Amino acid sequence: MTPRDASDDSRWSDLERPPLNAPALRRALVRDGGLYREVEVVQRTGSTNTDLVALAVKGVAEEGAVLVAEEQTSARGRLDRQWTAPARSGLFFSVLLKPAQVPVERWGWLPLLTGVAVATGLSRAAGVDTALKWPNDLLVTVGGEERKAGGILAERAGDDGVVMGVGINVTLKEEELPVPRAGSLALAGAVSTDRDPLLRAVLRSLEDWYGRWRAAAGDPAASGLQETYAAGCATLGRVVRAELPGDRSIVGEAVAVDGDGRLVIATAEGVQEPVGAGDIVHLRPA
Repeated sequence: MTPRDASDDSRWSDLERPPLNAPALRRALVRDGGLYREVEVVQRTGSTNTDLVALAVKGVAEEGAVLVAEEQTSARGRLDRQWTAPARSGLFFSVLLKPAQVPVERWGWLPLLTGVAVATGLSRAAGVDTALKWPNDLLVTVGGEERKAGGILAERAGDDGVVMGVGINVTLKEEELPVPRAGSLALAGAVSTDRDPLLRAVLRSLEDWYGRWRAAAGDPAASGLQETYAAGCATLGRVVRAELPGDRSIVGEAVAVDGDGRLVIATAEGVQEPVGAGDIVHLRPA
């Protein structure tokens, strides 16, 4: 028997968190005529989004490139917020998309589309009810309380690309959570926490939704995306405080997501104000 090297030993150091099977993922996802061209799994990196954006800008990554990390040391959320998770405790990956057929003004739907795809894939494969907090959070219920179990980060990659980054807490235990408001699929009672089928389900769902949206030239209504997002959005129907730059805030009921992907807030003064994801600092219950 050939002895395994030290890096292989570290990958198997926690038998409850086995490594992803990269060859099997490639066989399942990369196919002629499909979205995905390459699926690469690395043991550790700072940020899959940073790495994939750099490859796209250099012109060495095609649309459908997927980069997965077993551990991220400099993971970022929206507005450069930091978060960490133990190795192999979640799904941390980025996908390069180049929606040339879609007008750039509709690209703002990509984070919402990715949220729908992730929630749909996880509901099927993990058996967990998931909800979306506008604009980029995935929520699960733990002990009757809504908690954030994942997030989405979109970054432009040159003139023609967008890298969609996804982080999902899969097996984090209560004592491992970065903040008390966080959650994981395991804590939410998932029927499966096997990351290989979970990742396959999420990426297939993303391929499906991206194909529908692209075929409709990015029209969120014609593709069914706007209706599906609204149906799964936990933010709608709640009274929220949108904190904006310059210490400005809007308080009111979140009543809709408009055709541009903005959250529409109905204030007590009877005004409906749309708020874009790029304009908001925090969105909190009021």
